[in-house]
Formats: sequence, structure tokens, C-alpha cells
Amino acid sequence: MQQIISFFTKNSTKLLFLLLLVISLYMTIQSHAFHKSQFVNSANIVSGTIYEETNNLKEYLHLKTENEMLAKENAKLKQTLYNSQIIIDSAFKVNPELRIATDYNVFQTKIIRNNYNKKENYLTIKGGTKNGFAKDMGVINSRGVVGIVENVSKHYATVQSILNSKTRIDAKVSNSNHFGTIVWDGKNAGFVQLIDIPKLAKLHKGDSIVTGGESIIFPENIPIGVVDKVFASKSSNFYTISVRLFNDMTNIGSVYLIENVNLQEIKQLEEATLSDE
Repeated sequence: MQQIISFFTKNSTKLLFLLLLVISLYMTIQSHAFHKSQFVNSANIVSGTIYEETNNLKEYLHLKTENEMLAKENAKLKQTLYNSQIIIDSAFKVNPELRIATDYNVFQTKIIRNNYNKKENYLTIKGGTKNGFAKDMGVINSRGVVGIVENVSKHYATVQSILNSKTRIDAKVSNSNHFGTIVWDGKNAGFVQLIDIPKLAKLHKGDSIVTGGESIIFPENIPIGVVDKVFASKSSNFYTISVRLFNDMTNIGSVYLIENVNLQEIKQLEEATLSDE
């Protein structure tokens, strides 16, 4: 207490000056319209700046939540897109009906581990059987194909990457509809190979490669990459095409899982057919 009294005593002149200055400024502003308007404008600028910066900080802090909401919304939009095919349901009916296909479900999740420097690479994703995830679901992101779900536990799942020497994905050249298979030679993380495309196909560098209609895992026309180089062997009637991936597989975050709701029925039918041969 003694120190506070001593402070006021030693600085009484300065404090009195500041008090009189504040009073004079207040009286000047109140008695002159111009000064008052200038003061209000200045106060508005300062307060506006503070509010803006505070709002920017809040938006930054909520950015993760907003991104998650956008990713979930994108999953709903993709599901609508993949099920947008109109089917004329005329089987066993006198009056055919039009209905919308409901062949696919889409789930949103994120990568928590990613390998890309081996010959057999896998990714680990958050979410498992508890979230409706299952083996053989296709995995994509906004740029294109990522891989196929390999194993699933209650809370997590592993994905066989497109950068895996065991991966086989049905694909086609988008502008010619010639079908082939995507494989990976284990050399470059930025490129995969499209094989079994006949030499009758007309190919150009930059042609888009997308998923094919014969796939039971992926919907048709999901992007994969573009033609980079075309190799032709004299001993074969097919091209080997180097495909530059749309995805940077070394930098994958949020992904979408695609479930073909008819997958098990198709597999059982094919297995039954093979066993009859």
C-alpha cells in the first residue's frame, strides 16, 4: 500500500497532466461535430479490425470441423452421383417402371498410415466393421482411385494401394472404350501400367484413363491418370501403357469408400458358375 501511495506522490504532476488531457479531448470531441465524427470513425475502424481478426481466428480454429463436414457432404454427393443411373425395370412386369439405381454406398474417412516405398504397399484408414466398412470396398479421393480395402477390424481397415504389385483394377481409355488392367511394376510411385489394350486402339499422350464398366468394385469412369508413354512389343498384340497418376500417392488425406451393395451376390453367382464347369 505504501508503494502505491509513493507512486502517486512521485508522479502526481504527470498523472494530473494525463487526466486534464483526457478531459480536454473529451470536451473537444463532444463540442465539435467534426472531431466527434472523426473519433467515431476511428473507433469503428479499430473495433472493426478487432472483430475481423477475432472472426478470422474463430474460422481458423473451426477449419478442421468445417473440412470434416465438407468431406461428409462430398460423400453424400458422390453416392448420389454413382446411383444416378435410371433403370427401366421391365422384368416380369406388364407395365415397366422407371427407378433410380441404388448400387453403391459411399463412406468418408481418413488415412492414418500410408506406405508407398515398397513393392506391396498398404494404407491404414480410420473406421472398421463398426462403421459399415468391409473387404473389397473401393477407395478413392477427389482426384481418383487410391486402392481396395484388404482387411477390416472393428475400428480400422487396411487398404491395398494402387501402388501394390498385387493390385489389379479394371480400367479403360476414356475416349475409345478399350478395356485393360491397371498394374504396378514397383518402380515409380507416380506411375502405374495399363496392360491388355489391343494395338487396334488409337492412343495419344494425355488421354484419360478411368475405371472400366466391368469392375464390380468401382463405378465406371472414376479417374485414374493419363497416358504418358505407350510401349509396343513385336511379340504381342497388346500395348503396355505408362499411366501418370492423378493422385500424389505420397500425400493422401481424406478418402471415400465405395460399397457395391450387389458385390456378394455377384461373387456367389460367379463362384457357382465356375464350380459347375
